[in-house]
Amino acid sequence: MNIFLNKKILIYGLGKSGLSAFKFLKNRSNVFLYDDFKLSIKTSTIKKNLITKKKILNSNFDRIIISPGIDINNCKLSKYLETNYNKIYTDLDVFYEFYKNDCITITGTNGKSTTCQLLYKVLSNQKLDVKLVGNIGIPILSTKNIRKETIFVIEASSYQLEYSKIFRSKYVAIINLSPDHIERHKTINKYVKAKFSLLKNQLKGNLAFVKKNDVLINKELQSNKFKSKIIKVNLKKVNNFLNNVDNDYFKTETNKENLSFVLEISKKFNIKYDLIKNTIQNFKGLKYRQQVVSNSKYLRIINDSKSTSFSSSIAMLKNNHNIFWLLGGVYKKGDKFNLSKKYFNNVEAFIYGKNKKFFINKLKGKIKFNNFDNMSDALKKVFSVIKKKKFIKQTILFSPSAASFDAFKNFEERGSYFNKLIKKYLNGI
Repeated sequence: MNIFLNKKILIYGLGKSGLSAFKFLKNRSNVFLYDDFKLSIKTSTIKKNLITKKKILNSNFDRIIISPGIDINNCKLSKYLETNYNKIYTDLDVFYEFYKNDCITITGTNGKSTTCQLLYKVLSNQKLDVKLVGNIGIPILSTKNIRKETIFVIEASSYQLEYSKIFRSKYVAIINLSPDHIERHKTINKYVKAKFSLLKNQLKGNLAFVKKNDVLINKELQSNKFKSKIIKVNLKKVNNFLNNVDNDYFKTETNKENLSFVLEISKKFNIKYDLIKNTIQNFKGLKYRQQVVSNSKYLRIINDSKSTSFSSSIAMLKNNHNIFWLLGGVYKKGDKFNLSKKYFNNVEAFIYGKNKKFFINKLKGKIKFNNFDNMSDALKKVFSVIKKKKFIKQTILFSPSAASFDAFKNFEERGSYFNKLIKKYLNGI
């Protein structure tokens, strides 16, 4: 019996995920909508289904579908949600109740989107019916034309997994783990548990791909028994594959890691390496994720706006030379800068923004740094230094190691702004 059919349902949070859940369920159940913030909604169908906080507190719902952005410990209905915790589900749960398609669900701290995109391209280029959904920007309940043969590649964040109860994925990949989103999860243990809920729900015969030498992953594996088969992904294997691939994108350790998982998962779909090479050869990556926006004889410029923690910046600091590193934004609680000393002389930091004191304290005594009020001033200084070192190959690395919400609505807007500044300053060289 479907637990979401013909039920009284509250959808809490009206972002992409919440609205897609409403469109999916509106003709299947009695659905009500609520958001903590006043929304400028023009659609009459949505307006008609909006409900006030007062009415919610006096109502009894069968199910509550919560959007990823809602933290039940820090929202207007916290007490109500706490009392009704057993009724809380996510869009992933709704999807699973209606469809039992093969899913490849990818999570981790860094590289989720790139791994998902790369895997999607590999599978679709083999003429498989595959859909790319989830945290990458396409809500899973917005998917059309689903057949029995359809395979789903799902990017899942800890926010999505935290409150999921019944969602099950035949294939799971945890590509890496490092402290992240502690402001939401409160402890690293709770963050890890949210990720590992995917393995907890797997059945015997299901497959879980995990990074072989990851401290947090191995600790969790040692502490729990899971029904699925655990496949530890050895990152060394990818180097042999890349010997026959000419794509600079895969020179960094991070992107090698992403590719390692794609290769291992592809084997389970009987896709031979020779058939993958063309896809890998032409893969350009995603915007604002280690994106090379300019590469000349003496200057390489990388836009890594998606970087929101020190751990996500480390790989780029290790794999480039003569680096002018731009960073700043909303720092992550508990974030640690762990770059090996041997790289310190290779990097000069240009810290910007109202939270610059945090980054100064983290980098003081380790690498040379400058600080500025904003990104534009920081870049202006970078280009003035570059002009004096014209005949040495240098790298401008925009890897903020922080969230964007101090000045931008998301990392995409931040990345776009950086690219506009680059065009301006390049014309002045």
